[in-house]
Amino acid sequence: MIKYILSGLLSIVFISVFSQTPSLQKAYNQIPVVYSNIVPDSSGDLYFDNGKLTEKQTFYTLYNIRIQPKGTEKGILFDFNNRDFYGTIYYGLFPKELPVYPELVFFKKSSKIRDGKAEINISDLKEKYDIAGWEETGKAMLGYRIVNSSGRIIYDGRIRVKGKGPFNVDLSIIEGPFVNRVTDNEVYISFITNKPCNPYVEVNGHEYHSVSRMGNPLGDVVHEIKIDHLKPDSSYAYSVHFGENVETYQFKTAPKPGDKQPFVFAYTSDSRAGAGGGERDIYGTNGYIMKKMAVVALANNAAFFQFTGDMINGYSSNIGETNLEYANWKRNLEPFWHYVPFYAGMGNHEVVVTNFNDGSKYGVSVDKFPFSNKSGEKIFADNFVNPDNGPVSEDGAIYDPQPDKTNFPPYKETVYYYTYGNVAMIVLNSNYWYSVNANKIPEIGGNPHGYIMDNQLAWLEQTIEKLNKDPDIDHIFVTLHTPAFPNGGHAENDMWYNGNNNIRPTVAGEPVKKGIIQRRDEFLDILINKSEKVVALLAGDEHNYSRMKITKKTVIYPENYHGKKLKISRPLWQITNGSAGAPYYGQQQLPWSSSVEMFSTQYALTLFYINGDKIRLKVINPDTMELIEDIDLIK
Repeated sequence: MIKYILSGLLSIVFISVFSQTPSLQKAYNQIPVVYSNIVPDSSGDLYFDNGKLTEKQTFYTLYNIRIQPKGTEKGILFDFNNRDFYGTIYYGLFPKELPVYPELVFFKKSSKIRDGKAEINISDLKEKYDIAGWEETGKAMLGYRIVNSSGRIIYDGRIRVKGKGPFNVDLSIIEGPFVNRVTDNEVYISFITNKPCNPYVEVNGHEYHSVSRMGNPLGDVVHEIKIDHLKPDSSYAYSVHFGENVETYQFKTAPKPGDKQPFVFAYTSDSRAGAGGGERDIYGTNGYIMKKMAVVALANNAAFFQFTGDMINGYSSNIGETNLEYANWKRNLEPFWHYVPFYAGMGNHEVVVTNFNDGSKYGVSVDKFPFSNKSGEKIFADNFVNPDNGPVSEDGAIYDPQPDKTNFPPYKETVYYYTYGNVAMIVLNSNYWYSVNANKIPEIGGNPHGYIMDNQLAWLEQTIEKLNKDPDIDHIFVTLHTPAFPNGGHAENDMWYNGNNNIRPTVAGEPVKKGIIQRRDEFLDILINKSEKVVALLAGDEHNYSRMKITKKTVIYPENYHGKKLKISRPLWQITNGSAGAPYYGQQQLPWSSSVEMFSTQYALTLFYINGDKIRLKVINPDTMELIEDIDLIK
């Protein structure tokens, strides 16, 4: 309490002494009113509890690593503009006729990065090594891998080149194309080019054009192209035209709403970097196992892939570093994402932080501000093309200190739902406005790990009610990163916190009325008692696989809990699958452990086989192809 009073007095002193200082006033204007006890000094630097706001300084950002190389007499030159950067670039050509799932094969030679520069000698890749046919056509697509001096893989890229010596860098797709937001009559194709351009996608002889979001006549580098007026349950070839180049892939539209024909979808989470080196850590993500997840999903004809949280290491205050990790995650899945959609949800590791260095190991971290362009939610949305049908923000909630202003981060593309045939998938964000240090939330403000705030909960209830009334929907899945009932690795948080209902958000210095256990119960009440259609809660966070049946016999409260208790009217499955490469957790004994029917620490891909009113669950270790289990969820 003394600490809070002193902090408040300090704030008053700063305001009274420096309120006329423009730099100080600007610093105050930066601080979201939903936080507390963040104050500037006379120079405008922000502090919390004697800890100064700091941003991580690192060379490993997307802007520094995914650079534009330059053509040379013999190949292309990478200049990273950093004389202290040493490492190796491995490289190779893509075949002239791209295979279904394009991947390069590394050449036997590599190029050393010295003083921040490296040259790839394309003239070495001739005759029997010229699988691209550049000697004949003067065109090739080159893939490359940047590895630092410690042997850590930093980035995998690709670039098109033209010429037979000297060489030039050609207009290239450097990320994508990705198939997104598939419905029965439209899809979105997204990709990034190395230079501004005005590309188009051709489907069935029709051209769909990219529109520059900045109104630039030269075009943009980020492209999202809507393809519409399609037929349900139909396969289409699509060709992306950019400059003189074309890449052709394929997608399939969803069946008509309510169609009961069989289909499969895949689910997993937690692919942040694992131990062991190599591709288990491609700067922030476990590329080794995640790629295998995608292979097994497509081999089982998955119509879509849902991934909910902790795809990257994250927790960075540097947006460029976060974007590099996202780029690596997408690159691993790119050959498969050309064909089927991968829907992404946020986890705690997707947070981008404002960090106050108080001398502790990690400091004190809150969601990065300004929220409109730097929050974890905004950076996540910038990196993915998800449906945009969720709530706006927590603005206007009962605890909003300024209902007429925007004070919270956006929910856009982090909370949404989509449908496929007779199934609906609702994607939630249980790490919205996330403050990393739960013990500091009463002082600084923010939302703890696993808490679903009021507006999101209201949106969920409205969406469930809408889908309950929709005759085309037979089954609803709800997915969020944090399980309602942790079973191995997160007993101290998620929606449990060792049974401590005092854990809750604090907004502008005031704790909200309901604690984590109460909010968990309200959440479960919507899923269980307000819908007969919700089949399962799909969660992650814990680096293992577990299947739990929540029933009226399940013990869900700590001893001597005096709050109102939830009445469970019907069973609900909780399927936790955080087995996509992050370091494993073993099972813990918790009040509800007797309701856990399956637990495994193997890598696990969950495949849901939907067949009208029936649902079968098949769980496979994609590393060994071992069948972990095969059961009927609904017979």
